[in-house]
Amino acid sequence: MSTAPHRQPALKPDRIDPITSSVIQGALENIAVEMGYKLMRMSYSSIIRESEDFGAALVDAEGRGLAESAQSTPLQSGPIPGYVRGIQRILAARGDVIRPGDVIMHNDAYSGASHGPDVAFIVPVFVQGRLIAFAATTAHHLDIGALSPGSCGIVEAIDAYAEGLQFKAIKVYDRGVKNDMVWQIVRDNIRASDLVVGDMDAQVAAARIGAERMVELVERYGLETFELACTALMDHAERLMRQAIAKLPDGIYRAETAIDGYLDSDDPSKKELPIVVTITKKDDSLVVDLTGTAPQVPDRPINMPLEGTADIAIWLTIRSVLLDTEIHGHIPVNAGLIRPITIVAPKGCLANPTFPAPTIARFCPGNQLADTVMKALSLAMPGNVSAGIGNLKVIAFSGLKDETHWVHMEIFEGSYGGRLGKDGMDAVDTLYANTRNNPIEDIETHLPLRVLRYELREDVSGAGKWRGGLGSIREFTFLSDGGASVEGEGHRYRPWGFLGGSEGMPAKLDLVTPDQADRALPSKVPHMNIAAGGRFVCYGPAGGGYGNPLERDPAKVADDVMDEVISVETALRDYGVVVSAKGSVDQPATTKARVSRVS
Repeated sequence: MSTAPHRQPALKPDRIDPITSSVIQGALENIAVEMGYKLMRMSYSSIIRESEDFGAALVDAEGRGLAESAQSTPLQSGPIPGYVRGIQRILAARGDVIRPGDVIMHNDAYSGASHGPDVAFIVPVFVQGRLIAFAATTAHHLDIGALSPGSCGIVEAIDAYAEGLQFKAIKVYDRGVKNDMVWQIVRDNIRASDLVVGDMDAQVAAARIGAERMVELVERYGLETFELACTALMDHAERLMRQAIAKLPDGIYRAETAIDGYLDSDDPSKKELPIVVTITKKDDSLVVDLTGTAPQVPDRPINMPLEGTADIAIWLTIRSVLLDTEIHGHIPVNAGLIRPITIVAPKGCLANPTFPAPTIARFCPGNQLADTVMKALSLAMPGNVSAGIGNLKVIAFSGLKDETHWVHMEIFEGSYGGRLGKDGMDAVDTLYANTRNNPIEDIETHLPLRVLRYELREDVSGAGKWRGGLGSIREFTFLSDGGASVEGEGHRYRPWGFLGGSEGMPAKLDLVTPDQADRALPSKVPHMNIAAGGRFVCYGPAGGGYGNPLERDPAKVADDVMDEVISVETALRDYGVVVSAKGSVDQPATTKARVSRVS
């Protein structure tokens, strides 16, 4: 099935002049960006204020995206139109209507939300008494009342109810009047409630700012001109995507990767799970079929909501590959971009689960789906993709102080594979993830944690004409008794190499405690108590290589040796390059070594 509303675009935007449309587009984008910055500056928790794990977007009355905040993560802003469509369906089923002054809270993963911790606050925009749009913010909250502290690492939730509070189109403000009892229920059922509710208040304020700015924009240009411009902008975006798709050869492009799942489980249906993507291109449209992807895991939360996670992974990857901004310049992000793309996902698979299958740990599986889409597109556009990416990991640190919980979410970055003309990016979030790391100073100022190491992981990148990016090594220690849980992927499977490049290196995670031997952990660990002095050592994955390593410029190999990215031994083994103790290339010996590899 497809999660996008479809319609045919006008042949040309001849009902409004393109200059006015462009000005209104810029205004919409600036409103979304302003919402995002206001949310960052008003937020209490570091996951929003520093990591920028939030979204802000404007959506029309039909639930079609108009603009989103460019500085937020795509997995937050991208699903917002689905949130809006979800609340519209739920309210209609209840016989309720949306009125001026309403603020609606929503996090239902089976009605458009990305997953439970990403709570949206949606403000309707009325002009001349008519609902014309919505301004909305989403954010990842530190706690949502799940079975263990934090909102990541809830890896043993057996159903949606074990994942925490479910908000299904709840009016936290009804016609401008605050529903105090709803807010009290939230406070009484979550940990770190001052931080979480403070972040929620910031979301409401930022969404209201967006709504006010939209009213001002419509009043400036008039409602008819505004609506014509929105239609023209979506049609323009659709034409851009269709033109990009039309340049691809017609055909079928298939790729398969896999996720760890639960590597320590005795149940084969819970581990080493395939993700399969088949893209059929015909004329100016794409069908993305996920048939062959593993069945859902009914009692573990690695399932991906089709609307809110799987669709965003697919759309974002296609948009990034086909409409690379480095080539095409600024691309308007609105509902028009997704019209030429149809998604087919069998009901009951990992990427289209049935309620009440849990979904709270869908983040890393969704990023692996994005990587699989890119791998399929590599068969049609080899010059526009990277080799395989290193996936991410999140650790939820927590503890109690004076009968009050502290909770901290730390996102451990991955890396990109090599790409045409460039090495992979080191130690960054990848694909649909776009969060930042927390500054060490902020962590150590506010939490009983110390960061003992933060460095690049050397000598592990996938070899290639353009090598894969490096992961990081990060080491955290507890200064007082606490606990932690882990949610990640990429311990079993190496990032794929491309066009002769070598595979990257998988991630690993060690737990070091004062009174026990060092312990290697899988990619998913339920909440465990950790005494003061306990340490996590997280080794990030390295991306795959792009192109034949024997074609890499020997000077670049020598530079990597001097920078301690790779060793002298690796330079010879993987690249056939002989580097002297002083860091210079021994050209005759290198030529001999490379010739011997070819022969």
